[in-house]
Amino acid sequence: MENLPDFYKLEFERHGITDVVLFGDCRPVHRPAIELAKQAGIRVHVFEEGYFRPYWVTLERGGVNGYSALPLDPEYYRQRAKEVPDYDNGTPFVSPFWKRAAYDVGYNFWAGLNPVLHRGVKSHVPHNPATEYANYLRKGLGTHINRRRAKAIQARVTLDANLPPYYLFPLQLTTDSQIIHHSDFENMSQAMDKVIRSFARHAPEHSLLLIKAHPLDPGLVNYARHIRRLSKELLLGKRVLYIDGGHLPALINGSSAVITINSTVGASALLHGKPTKALGRAIYDIPGLTDQQDLDEFWLHQQKPDVHLFRKFRNVVIHDTQINGGFYCKPGIDLSVNNSLQKLLF
Repeated sequence: MENLPDFYKLEFERHGITDVVLFGDCRPVHRPAIELAKQAGIRVHVFEEGYFRPYWVTLERGGVNGYSALPLDPEYYRQRAKEVPDYDNGTPFVSPFWKRAAYDVGYNFWAGLNPVLHRGVKSHVPHNPATEYANYLRKGLGTHINRRRAKAIQARVTLDANLPPYYLFPLQLTTDSQIIHHSDFENMSQAMDKVIRSFARHAPEHSLLLIKAHPLDPGLVNYARHIRRLSKELLLGKRVLYIDGGHLPALINGSSAVITINSTVGASALLHGKPTKALGRAIYDIPGLTDQQDLDEFWLHQQKPDVHLFRKFRNVVIHDTQINGGFYCKPGIDLSVNNSLQKLLF
């Protein structure tokens, strides 16, 4: 790992490199290449999961997410939107989950050999994949129970007119670079602690907080237990609910407001016209879109997003950074390749 900067520098000079293309810009093997490329005036193009899913992937020059060059000035989007088309959801395709899982297993098989084949390599993955797979299997055994419980909770909070309003806090993967590199939190447990404590002190007395698990969370952290412990400590009774499942659009639509770190769920909440508080560095954390108050003030006095500004923002971001396509099925990959060529060669 310590030799990577010299290796990259030699390769850049030897081959007259003009462009570097990578997937993600936070991995330890990528950071030296990005820093050297920028010093040498070499263009950096970063692929990442789409800002607007499921039919878009990101291809952005310079960096993505918290490293993105997209401005946080609402006036920029109001003016720039006049120059770009009005985008729909893109060409659709079917991306089976089993294929994505197969890619993941294949990737981790070879990554698991890195300590033998490439001694000293530093992975961006904090947990052994075998540990995650074991937890996925354990979690899978309780899928039916979790789905039934989630369905009951969703029906209760969205259909029962006698229940008080609820705030929605969708969790992100605790190992996600969005948390580790683009927020001030070390993990999701720390973020959850901040949100629940603020809710206990400042939210309306009879309101609810609904915390939703990430659909790909392997269950390495027992969030339900953490919530029960905090609720008991803060005398919240049953005001904090935890749901492992459910239909996200319906939950967003039924909520009073949404709290996120920097998840793409935040963009979905803005699309639904819901007041949204971003606690991390998100490309959509812009005056006029997300609530700019402190979290403690957010519970009582939310600011609704400007849906017209969001439409302009979405069109600009898609035009400048998004590729219609996917990573995990042939139709999606074909679209990504064809559409990427146009951006890379521009």
